[in-house]
Amino acid sequence: METATTRRWLALGALAFAMLVIGLDITVLTIALPTLALDLNANTAALQWFSTAYTLALAAVMLPAGALGDRYGRKKILVGAMLLFGAASLACAFATTSGQLIAARVVLGIAAAAMTPLSLAVLPVLFPDKAERARAMTIWVTATGLGLPLGPVLGGWLIDNFWWGSVFLINVPIALLGAVAVALLVPESGNPEPRRLDIAGVLLSMAGMSALTYGFIRLGEAGLDNGGGWLMAAVGVGLLAVFLIWQRRSRFALIDLALFASPGFRWGAVFTVLITFAMFGMFFTVPQYFQAVLGVDALGSGLRLLPMIGGLVLGARISAQLLPKAGARVVLTLGLLVIALGLGQGAFTGADSPYWFTGCWIALVGAGMGLAMPVGIAVAVDDLDVDRAGVGSALLQALRQAAGTIGVALLGTVLVTRYRGELGALDRAPFDDGVSSGVAAAGSDTAALAHVQSAFVSGMSLMLWVCAAICVLAVPLAYRVLPRRAVQPFDATRAAADASESTHVG
Repeated sequence: METATTRRWLALGALAFAMLVIGLDITVLTIALPTLALDLNANTAALQWFSTAYTLALAAVMLPAGALGDRYGRKKILVGAMLLFGAASLACAFATTSGQLIAARVVLGIAAAAMTPLSLAVLPVLFPDKAERARAMTIWVTATGLGLPLGPVLGGWLIDNFWWGSVFLINVPIALLGAVAVALLVPESGNPEPRRLDIAGVLLSMAGMSALTYGFIRLGEAGLDNGGGWLMAAVGVGLLAVFLIWQRRSRFALIDLALFASPGFRWGAVFTVLITFAMFGMFFTVPQYFQAVLGVDALGSGLRLLPMIGGLVLGARISAQLLPKAGARVVLTLGLLVIALGLGQGAFTGADSPYWFTGCWIALVGAGMGLAMPVGIAVAVDDLDVDRAGVGSALLQALRQAAGTIGVALLGTVLVTRYRGELGALDRAPFDDGVSSGVAAAGSDTAALAHVQSAFVSGMSLMLWVCAAICVLAVPLAYRVLPRRAVQPFDATRAAADASESTHVG
């Protein structure tokens, strides 16, 4: 019995480390972007693809990955996904061109999309006792969330002491260890009556998201008067519309659109998506500002993001205390206002602004996200019955990744369009490839350097104003549509348990 118990917890440890690196890979690249811009001669469009390729694949494949595990065996698919994750990490680490890195990031996202739901689905198999399972869920959820704040700091340290590829190379031994542990310690499981995979739905959603993302990035690269960019964005919208129509008619739909018939789930999802949209846009921009404008190194850039993480933790604690008393309407509206206030303050950031000013507004943004994000998820999950809570939680995760993908594409386009417009006589290669290339090209020419930095800050300010405006417009909507009643604070462990319970164990 003791041996069996030890085997279970060793397997959980391997799964937890694997989930930690998935979180790391969402944020670790933000610190590496300025270095990648120089080492791979990457323009702003390529930097956008470095970020969005991973989250795009993660959003598109996360839902069907669970169905694949049900049909072919969760253990088999999970081991394969971990090995693929390690191989894709190697490909990322040793990529020599922008195209190679983007392709490797797509594969990395596909592997992560399979690892996330399947590592959760095997926990009931490992821990049939509910008390032990609750402890296991807590460890799994903590590991999943811990990677996000660790990413910028660890990435900065690795880049300063090694090279940018090391941020991916650390994944390899963890992925291999996880694959071996799952193969040896986790029993096979599946669904005795698996659903058919909605292949048409998967292809339509991936094509639509890819076309929409490409369209926005193309507009930023070639200008807002580029017909091809607008055409691709329109094609993306059209394909996503067809996807939604197909989901209404398909017997084996990829997503359950009936979930959106619940007002709480519908509006909780809307506000969660809006907050994620702003968060990913800021993560894409602020590290570039720290390194290209303030002149700090990669580790310093990661450390300078800590006020945001501190604000997020503080905001989440306040939200948990306030939510049962004040209700979702008050807390989420307050969170949106705090986010808007922080983003609005950030829009006044100048090239010569001291760091304390930036630290204050990113801490405010973090606090607002900590206030609002758990409430949005709580409203969504609280409005679903137990049987659909797991499916709803998985759909929320996929929507958040999709929001991050579109956020980087659209907000990055806003930034680069203003940046190039402010360059004036410097609007030529390599200055127009992005702020990192512009700073390198300016060299010791202080006038050109100041012009490049000022142009970037102008673009960042406009992007922050756009994000602030979205939050301000969402405030009256939130106050009108959200319930007055108190809801339970979002418990990530409980949501994970609901998701695992909703998966049939064979």
